Amino acid sequence: MQTGIDRLLGDDAVGGRWRGRRLGLLTNDLALTSDLTRGRAALASAGWELALLFGPEHGMSGRAREGAHIADMPDPVTGVAVRSLYGESSRPSPRDLSGIDAVLVDLPDVGSRFYTYAWTMSHMLEACADAGVAVVVLDRPNPLGGDLARAEGPMLDPSVQSLVGRWPMPIRHGLTIGELARHWVRTRRIDVELDVIEVTGWKRDETALGRRELTWMPPSPNLPSAATAMLYPGTCLAEGVNVSEGRSTAVPFRVIAAPYIDGERYAARIDAEALPGVRAVPYGFTPLVRDHAEEPCEGIILHITDADAFRPVRTGVRLLSLIEELHPGCLEERPGVPMPGESDASPLERLFGVRGAFEEIRLGAWDDPARLAVPEWADIVAPDLLYA
Repeated sequence: MQTGIDRLLGDDAVGGRWRGRRLGLLTNDLALTSDLTRGRAALASAGWELALLFGPEHGMSGRAREGAHIADMPDPVTGVAVRSLYGESSRPSPRDLSGIDAVLVDLPDVGSRFYTYAWTMSHMLEACADAGVAVVVLDRPNPLGGDLARAEGPMLDPSVQSLVGRWPMPIRHGLTIGELARHWVRTRRIDVELDVIEVTGWKRDETALGRRELTWMPPSPNLPSAATAMLYPGTCLAEGVNVSEGRSTAVPFRVIAAPYIDGERYAARIDAEALPGVRAVPYGFTPLVRDHAEEPCEGIILHITDADAFRPVRTGVRLLSLIEELHPGCLEERPGVPMPGESDASPLERLFGVRGAFEEIRLGAWDDPARLAVPEWADIVAPDLLYA
């Protein structure tokens, strides 16, 4: 398999039109070539002219804590200046793009609507349209696969827009970052020259589980494995309520716990539900950050038993409503402060994508998997697909 960056570097018929141009690059340390070299280092070594780098959430290193604002700085790898797009602004200024012919986008995505890298790209698309600058997306596989029959909603309500969701799409969307760019350019009528350099050797039914996990590069600090990424579209919903999802532990997003949870009862109830493709085992830990920091917590650790059958959003929703059933009145919504330009929606509303998400999830209104079905999504994105 060759990703977009591999093909840009190795095939003049693919990347030749951009060689010799003055380029910007939206990327970070976690975007590697197939020989495990940082993409921007490979481009610089091959003589590509990188005029300015742009960094998403977690910074150019990919190690900054979630939500931490990143300052501009020189890149220690190439020496090129880095403009942060997760700080004072989420999009480049006209001055940033002045004199640039095209912006390359090389970012690892994880297939979940609320992962910020793709939304940073959405701002880049709009800014480049305004500046008359082309965008070249160096595509990468979706680690959750691209089977659109496994997409899970709900579709985002635009009234809860934020940097974890600006425009309507389901939580598990099944597209590559290049296909997302095509979809947004088409449906949002973004007047930008877009070139997507496709992945070769990847099919929609392939995930990163299995052999590809041997070279898994964590796309952000708390996604240490492909199995974690598979759970993430569901367990990340826990960030909107007063439980720990395991940040600061060895198993982030594989666990749900709190001081008030009875882990034995919780695990037994989850397994009694017979949720497809997943089992729960009692598990305790003491988180160091966020909810219940330094407090001993009890809960569960999740094991995927059948990746094809597993539905992460259905699982995540039921994990939360079961807490309310077992411990009535203990589950609470987390407060949050929106970033500039975001809606006034709560953290859980932004993640789940609908107003009133906490009460509805808590009371079981989303337990029926039919409510999470998005059969229309495949038809909506059909013109944007690049892979069979």
